[in-house]
Amino acid sequence: MARVVTIVGDGAWGTAMAWVLAQRSGRQVRILGTRPETTLQFQKTRENVRLLPGIKVPDSVSILVDPVEAFTGTEAVFVAIPTQYTRSALRQFGSHFPKGVAVISLVKGIEIGTFLRPSQIIQEEWGASVPVAVLSGPSHAEEVARGLPAGVVVASDQPGLAVWVQQLVGTDRFRVYTNDDPVGVELGGALKNVLGIAAGMADGLRLGDNAKSALITRGLAEMSRCGVALGAKAITFAGLAGMGDLLTTCFSPHGRNRQVGEWLAQGETLDTIRAKTPKVAEGVTTAQALIPCLDAIGVEMPIAKGVYSVLFEGMAPREAAMGLLLRQQRPEDC
Repeated sequence: MARVVTIVGDGAWGTAMAWVLAQRSGRQVRILGTRPETTLQFQKTRENVRLLPGIKVPDSVSILVDPVEAFTGTEAVFVAIPTQYTRSALRQFGSHFPKGVAVISLVKGIEIGTFLRPSQIIQEEWGASVPVAVLSGPSHAEEVARGLPAGVVVASDQPGLAVWVQQLVGTDRFRVYTNDDPVGVELGGALKNVLGIAAGMADGLRLGDNAKSALITRGLAEMSRCGVALGAKAITFAGLAGMGDLLTTCFSPHGRNRQVGEWLAQGETLDTIRAKTPKVAEGVTTAQALIPCLDAIGVEMPIAKGVYSVLFEGMAPREAAMGLLLRQQRPEDC
């Protein structure tokens, strides 16, 4: 009997994960869309034309709008919904969710207003006893869905769950490492997006490679400080979910957050950027969720604060950059 796995969310990353999961024979993969009008079009074309044009999902993948059909017999549910919509999607399907099934979060962000990580939202909506793992790392959907190699990390505080997901997901093109720090893995995936916007602004301002490398290095220090204050392990931020994902986000032409930063540096507003692209840049809402909470957690993140000031307080990108350069000089370890 075929093993059944379900992906909630038919965006770019959900589509790419369906491609990964379908690579092993004897597995039935189902995508459950949250917006019937776009999902039904996806059913017809088998191509996510808005977000992953040119990529056809395998015929073995079922694209569905009925949660009963999507969840029947499933042994694992992957959640691939942008953070600010995760709660409403989970609530939409909550009455159909099969109890006791493992949930793997592919979401990279922090919820505005609650400052909750996606795994925490999952357990609030689907039950505190739901076994949850988080999967993160440098994994642009555009490359994963084309079969290019990637390495990611999966973490859980449930004994044995990370290894089980590793065996479920890993392929010869999609290498999965395990980790025992789900807080750090999840925060790494969220915070790096804010730094990606900063890197894009550096590109748009033509500040050069030296400045961008310094920005990324100091940004990683900010991520680690914030993570440790929230219960993560510092070493996690030196791995795939931290440094690895940060580098990809800051340099890749596929990087949505880096592109937003570049557009901002070229004089565009957040409103015009949002109007012209269907892609969600999680760094925007993560900054919105993060910055108001920094005083409460006692963490200083000047780069992230600069991004927030450009996005929501009208500061010019060049002014934000100069503000960082003019900060008092200090030891590297702080």
